[in-house]
Amino acid sequence: MNFNLNDFRKSIICENNVGNTVIETVVDGDTLDLYVTAANDKVKFIELEWDFESDNGIYVLGDAWERSYGELEFRKLHDNDRCMPWYFVATNKSECFCFGVKTQPNAFISFRYTVDRIKATVDCRNGNCGVELGGRKLHLATFVYKKYSSDDVYACLHDYCKSLCDNPILPKERIYGGNNWYYAYGKSSYGEIIADTKVQVELANGIENKPFEVIDDCWQIHSCEGPWIPNEKFGDMKKLAEEIKKIGARPGIWVRLLHNRDTAITEDMRILRGGKRQYLDPTHPAVKEYIKSDIERIRGWGYELLKHDFTTFDLFGAWGSNLFLTANDIGNWSFYDKSKTNAEIALDLYRLIKDTAQDMYIIGCNTVSHLCAGLVEINRTGNDTSGREWEATKKNGVNTLAFRLAQNEAFYMCDADCVGILEDNIPWEKNKQWLHVLSYSNTPLFVSCNDKLTDEKKKDLAEAYNVFQINHTIRPFDIFENLTPSVWEIDGETVKYEW
Repeated sequence: MNFNLNDFRKSIICENNVGNTVIETVVDGDTLDLYVTAANDKVKFIELEWDFESDNGIYVLGDAWERSYGELEFRKLHDNDRCMPWYFVATNKSECFCFGVKTQPNAFISFRYTVDRIKATVDCRNGNCGVELGGRKLHLATFVYKKYSSDDVYACLHDYCKSLCDNPILPKERIYGGNNWYYAYGKSSYGEIIADTKVQVELANGIENKPFEVIDDCWQIHSCEGPWIPNEKFGDMKKLAEEIKKIGARPGIWVRLLHNRDTAITEDMRILRGGKRQYLDPTHPAVKEYIKSDIERIRGWGYELLKHDFTTFDLFGAWGSNLFLTANDIGNWSFYDKSKTNAEIALDLYRLIKDTAQDMYIIGCNTVSHLCAGLVEINRTGNDTSGREWEATKKNGVNTLAFRLAQNEAFYMCDADCVGILEDNIPWEKNKQWLHVLSYSNTPLFVSCNDKLTDEKKKDLAEAYNVFQINHTIRPFDIFENLTPSVWEIDGETVKYEW
């Protein structure tokens, strides 16, 4: 598993012929810094390739662009011709190595690892066009290689993730409580939120750390889009925040900042993609001011947590693993500001949100994982769980908890999503297991339930909330055999779940 970072081949892809693009690298031990300069060329991709001989006894795990979608797994190397965003870990079960880039890079970077080589693709595009750097020298990324003489691949990956993020921002206390999405699914009201809040406070009785009540998509005048003003079922959002606090909880709220039908938004403030102008373009100066005003208004109402959603989809027109596979299908579109890469644009948006939110906690949902690290306290690491279908929770929740848990407290707090309780749609013996592993995971714990809980569920939830308040040791065991690991070590004991 020896590796020479300085021994690589490189290639450049621009919109037209390569003319004046200059690539520079600086190697220092096990790190490589990559820079690009171009005066007139419109740079799209840079590729770096290393020869690397491996045997077939290697297992490989990659990451995901934003949320994972139940697809994360260790694969045998001979069956691993896949795109792995941001980093990967490779192990023969007695030692391992990790290779990737530090968080907040200025390009989208993925890896392919086969039996004889490692290839890194550095995506410098602006929209689906080459970036127009105009002579600017841009630091694209810092590559990091680390080798470990250990069979504890989870501990090695957690240590590696810590080395990738220099500036994680973490909550001062454990974040838990209610989120109304997975029982209400967009249908709620001022009164129902008050009732939900009382349930959360009852469940957290005796716990000094107050629970949150997060109001998801339901409070604004249009479903899943702005303008971000309350509908008639909610009315005074400032008053609602104040009442949540009086009851004994902390108010949080959901927004989708780049999707808005406000007639004050002009056409040039929207991205032109696929012949349509729909989503706001955050590189436009007027859009930046508009987003700031939305967040300032919500913060002024007294909300202490902001969950912003859909930013990856609204920026790039695709989900998850399709993020940069489908971009070629929607024409040569670009952003208002053509001088920045897609990664720089996403980073600028996250910085704008965090700077404006100030002391509010941020949950990034559908945020680009490696870019939001250091700019959100909490990141939704997997696709939606469910209050309706257990298989969705098993696939999306358990998979992301197991295979991205190493990022927890290294990049941010990893939110594997809610325990959705919608009457008896999901057998409690299944949901109770999901609640149990979350309560011991040291990750945020959100429960979606109304005030119609049975005494049994109340007892189990209250116990979970108390367990959640202290730190635990936890890791999944059967990670090489199972997409939804069922054998876990918790506080030194083996726990077997029947998913």
